[in-house]
Amino acid sequence: MIEKEYKITMNNCENKQKSGLKSSATLLLILAICIFSMIMAIVSIIYIKKSVTTPMSRIANPKIINIPKGSDLKTVSSILKRDGFIKDTMTFNLLAKYKSAEGNLKAGEYQLSLDMPPLQILNLILEGKVYQYPVTIPEGYNIFEIASLLSKKGLAEREKFVLLAFNRDFIESLGIEANNLEGYIFSDTYYIHKGMDESAIINKMVDTFRKRVLNEITDEYKKTGLTIHQIITLASLIEKETGNEVEKPIISAVFHNRFKKRMRLQCDPTVIYALLLKGIKEKKIIYDGNIRKEDLSIDSPYNTYRYAGLPPGPIANPGKPSIHAAIYPSVSKYIYFVSKNDGSHHFSSTIEEHNRAVRIYQGKNNVTTKDTKKKTKT
Repeated sequence: MIEKEYKITMNNCENKQKSGLKSSATLLLILAICIFSMIMAIVSIIYIKKSVTTPMSRIANPKIINIPKGSDLKTVSSILKRDGFIKDTMTFNLLAKYKSAEGNLKAGEYQLSLDMPPLQILNLILEGKVYQYPVTIPEGYNIFEIASLLSKKGLAEREKFVLLAFNRDFIESLGIEANNLEGYIFSDTYYIHKGMDESAIINKMVDTFRKRVLNEITDEYKKTGLTIHQIITLASLIEKETGNEVEKPIISAVFHNRFKKRMRLQCDPTVIYALLLKGIKEKKIIYDGNIRKEDLSIDSPYNTYRYAGLPPGPIANPGKPSIHAAIYPSVSKYIYFVSKNDGSHHFSSTIEEHNRAVRIYQGKNNVTTKDTKKKTKT
């Protein structure tokens, strides 16, 4: 009996020892798995961190890519991999999910380069820092030319831009007291992204005009006896008459002197603008680059050969030198000028002197152009 109990006890001990060994082995296995998992996790983290902070190349090689509207994370990462900005989509997708970027990626055009790491690229798209196209509006461009320039660059619809520039409610919302925005779009270099609304583009340009012009001439223009609108209108005439900054104050003096003598301004560019407006209204080209004698009689309030004083508004968007010249004309008795066909003009204070200059510089040519104007002011 005792022997039997002893055997049972020994068997139980052996079973417990075996069970203990199995438990220890299991614990060791679990521990090994945990350690391996931790090592793999650390390695993965190091790999991912290195992957998202390492660019594809040290050479920039910038390129503009387009993220279409409605693109999900998978589409965005595929575009980036296709264009060579990331090595694999999985790592980029993991990064995006870690940053809760899914669903927050902004559509648009982005300028990316190969020396930008994936993390920087993701942040750029998350923040919506789309590429801004530089657009320079030359001094003297009118609204129609500006609209065409933006349209050619794919940044605005020409017709929509023009309609807004002539929309009274929109103009009033900008705080401009005029029938249209001609003259109030400042000539400068602007940065515009594709998809930017035409109203936002115009707002940006008018705001620049307000800051760069209106805020600076608030007190200066008053001594001229003209309103701000009249100053901008006069400046636009000066702008279109010459690109020679030295001559701008002299041409301004001619116009101011003609005001005082109650003479018509007889400014060729106003006739060109009148022809342009008529052509747009009738949907045909009327001005082909030449002004003919019959054009000088066109019935338009912009025609300063037919109507005295300034036209009802600017005929272009003048630069600051022309605006300054309108406020500060030079001191002279000149009331005539004629093109010398070299970018400069001959100025006269008498009709006899002017007619002699016309014969010298224009000969018998009875056609005037933008570059070779024949002035016969009376």
